[in-house]
Amino acid sequence: MSTVLEQIEQQIAKLSTKSVKKNTGTIRAIADGVAKLDGLSDVMYNEMVQFPGGAIGIALNLEEDEVGCVILGDISGLKEGDEVQTTGRLLSVPVGKALLGRAVDALGQPVDGKGPIDSKEFYPVEKIAPGIIVRKSVSQPLFTGITAIDSMIPIGRGQRELIIGDRGTGKTTITIDTIINQARINRTGLASGDKNFRPVYSIYVAIGQKNSNIVRTMTALEAAGALEYTIIVAAPAADNPANQYLAPYSGAAMGEWFMENGMDALIVYDDLSKHAVAYRQISLILKRPSGREAFPGDVFYLHSRLLERAARLDGKGSLTALPIIETLAGDLSAYIPTNVISITDGQIFLETDLFNQGIRPAVSVGLSVSRVGSSAQIKATKQVAGKLKGELAQYRELAAFAQFGADLDAKTKAQLDRGGRIVELFKQPQLNPISIELQASFLWAMQKNYFDDIDVKKIVVAAAKLREFLTTRKQPLLDKIRTKAALDAELEAELKTACDEWKAGYKS
Repeated sequence: MSTVLEQIEQQIAKLSTKSVKKNTGTIRAIADGVAKLDGLSDVMYNEMVQFPGGAIGIALNLEEDEVGCVILGDISGLKEGDEVQTTGRLLSVPVGKALLGRAVDALGQPVDGKGPIDSKEFYPVEKIAPGIIVRKSVSQPLFTGITAIDSMIPIGRGQRELIIGDRGTGKTTITIDTIINQARINRTGLASGDKNFRPVYSIYVAIGQKNSNIVRTMTALEAAGALEYTIIVAAPAADNPANQYLAPYSGAAMGEWFMENGMDALIVYDDLSKHAVAYRQISLILKRPSGREAFPGDVFYLHSRLLERAARLDGKGSLTALPIIETLAGDLSAYIPTNVISITDGQIFLETDLFNQGIRPAVSVGLSVSRVGSSAQIKATKQVAGKLKGELAQYRELAAFAQFGADLDAKTKAQLDRGGRIVELFKQPQLNPISIELQASFLWAMQKNYFDDIDVKKIVVAAAKLREFLTTRKQPLLDKIRTKAALDAELEAELKTACDEWKAGYKS
């Protein structure tokens, strides 16, 4: 009997008589995906707030007597007076290789109808960027497969390279080509059995686009065999502004998982102009004071805290960012373009005039720059492309001068002829990235004057035939260039023999 009494006494001693405080509140007002909440005294900035019916909100405005909260998901079932409560957690998304080949929304939930995603880890959507000490300088190339970019405006792993231009100038095409090229390199590298090979996994964040465009992008990636190495984060135009605002940060969190685990990732933000507009919409509804072009004062911080998360870390992996910005009538001095230009490590500017002339990709040599430069190139590319950017810039200036019909001396004519051939050589169809060894080969052929006696209008066809000749009949030579990553005397001799053989059989 005494033991029973002892057990009862022990259970009574364990009982807690303290009142438990739950941080709950009520909806004071709700409109346009934003709720004003009453009573959440202990809520944290960016904390997840639980709404009735499973909807999630994020606390963005912490005011004296109310909390401004953006709601993710369906708000049709919510009304004034509904009870809400804090979760004590910051917004997190699933991360890991389980997401590869899938399309997810801003919260990491699948939207492709392929079933649930089996992800064991979660990363917070907002994270402080790596500091200076843990970063490593960018020195490993990330090949886009686009000759004009890889030879003149190289991108390295861990870099942030802005792609900027008017609507319909091929900005998205450049990023899709880059993702396809990474998949091709991954397949070749993994098949070679090289222990030092590091594949690049891609994340494509679609912000404010039509659903049909996102599906078209997915179809193109799937057809090229690149979807298995890619995560699609979709926040289409039909989504509420909160999802469009969060999507890039969710994508960055997914990319950071690869970086933290010693792998390399590439993230495309398509596009940050729409991201800024979505944030402006949220800010205006939250009654935040607006500044220039009606954007809130912290719009620079919006993009800087996102893009600073791209880095190459010492002893770990890297995250390379390709943000896209849409300009209006080529105006680079507008608010958002100048902001993002100042954050990134260079920009690729696509010119409408060049695009309309049929020069595609329409890269403007004068306004495009890579602040990493040749340290993100292999030696073979440096050897054949060192002077190209200067030659092309000179050609553009001379061409503008020559159109007035002035008599030109022989040297100027030769420069114009040379520049015209380089322009033609850089023309490339979309969704057709070219391997770096092939790029080095035909640029070497250009450098050694193999295209000089071919009509300028036929350069594109001639270059395509040379590429076909090299891939079908000289694959061992291309493999050697890829392995050595430099052109020595022996390889140059082999290239000369191959180009002579091609030229002998070439019919213009």
